[in-house]
Amino acid sequence: MVNLVYDHIHLRSPDPEATAAWFEDKLGAQIIRSMQNGKPRIDMKVGGSDIFIIQADAKAAAAPVSPYQGIDHFGFSVKGLDAAVAELKAKGVEFTMEPTQLRPEIRICFIRGPENISIEILERT
Repeated sequence: MVNLVYDHIHLRSPDPEATAAWFEDKLGAQIIRSMQNGKPRIDMKVGGSDIFIIQADAKAAAAPVSPYQGIDHFGFSVKGLDAAVAELKAKGVEFTMEPTQLRPEIRICFIRGPENISIEILERT
């Protein structure tokens, strides 16, 4: 069996700079700018994960509206969900699901990122 290890997420954006700025401001992303094949590239480190932003061209379809088939969301865990929620709300982040007790050991909520990206914030106890 092939031994797979998670590596990264690619986001396609009509405005990579604005997308990067949102992740930096709202979620504390570390922005890494470079050149690739003579074109500017924006990478981010968010919660220990690599997220790469690429420019969407005119042929790219609009962001889907949930629910839809394919990748639904990605999630980040925190310690102290209530404090994280208060901080995100103070920054103007839109919540699509308020904190909810999913099981005795897990609470979750969802926020909307740029281009309608659904992001789960969760706390495991």
